[in-house]
Amino acid sequence: MTAHKIGTREEWLAARLELLKAEKELTRRSDELARQRRELPWVPIVKDYRFDAEEGNVSLTDLFRGRSQLVVYHFMFGRGYTAGCPACSATADGFNGVLPHLEACDVTMVCISRAPLDKLIAFRRHMGWSFNWASSHDSDFNFDFGVSASESPREVSSLLVANEVAAFPLASDQRFRDNLPPIVAQNASASGTDIPGYFSEGHAVSVFARDGDSIYYCYSSYTRGTEFLMSYYAILDRTPKGRNEGGGMGTWLRRHDEYNKR
Repeated sequence: MTAHKIGTREEWLAARLELLKAEKELTRRSDELARQRRELPWVPIVKDYRFDAEEGNVSLTDLFRGRSQLVVYHFMFGRGYTAGCPACSATADGFNGVLPHLEACDVTMVCISRAPLDKLIAFRRHMGWSFNWASSHDSDFNFDFGVSASESPREVSSLLVANEVAAFPLASDQRFRDNLPPIVAQNASASGTDIPGYFSEGHAVSVFARDGDSIYYCYSSYTRGTEFLMSYYAILDRTPKGRNEGGGMGTWLRRHDEYNKR
């Protein structure tokens, strides 16, 4: 016998209509937040960032591929990783299908990671993806946008302070590591690294605009702020068991070809 509340159709309808009010308010609030994002001031990009891509060594401007808007997914795949982060991999499963729609709206989307390009392309092939992926391994790009920890002392990025990426300096602290959810050790091992190595990278979304020869930084979102890309969560949030994470905070999450290996 289920322990969940049982009711009549009429009781369900009354409760559903009450919930609908909250859902509509959330939708309106989301629209307002989107407007506020678009009104953020743009910051001119003055560095000449260079990336390794399949077409060769390219600039940030080249990554736009002639369009005026660029969305970057900072994919956790560090130099010392042997495979991409499982959570980033699950997120990236949804990218190929949305690209034609984004491109029709003058938006290019690309993944950027610090691992060498050959590692990225080999992993992309293994996962069955085809989206564009570039390596920033010889660039300050990841550091400047708060998604990589430096191997040597350098000024902490203001983005790193302002955008929740606070795990970098704590990753080697044993007390911090003892209180991490199981998913962290699981993801670190699956990426071929340890916990400090895993936390040398972070995931995020950054957005840029191009106006002629000028490039501007528009927006970034970190940690749970990237969940809008994880469509499976939105679906699970509408099922009876929800995300079914319990105390393990998502220990069920795997790369799409690994669920039958548990």
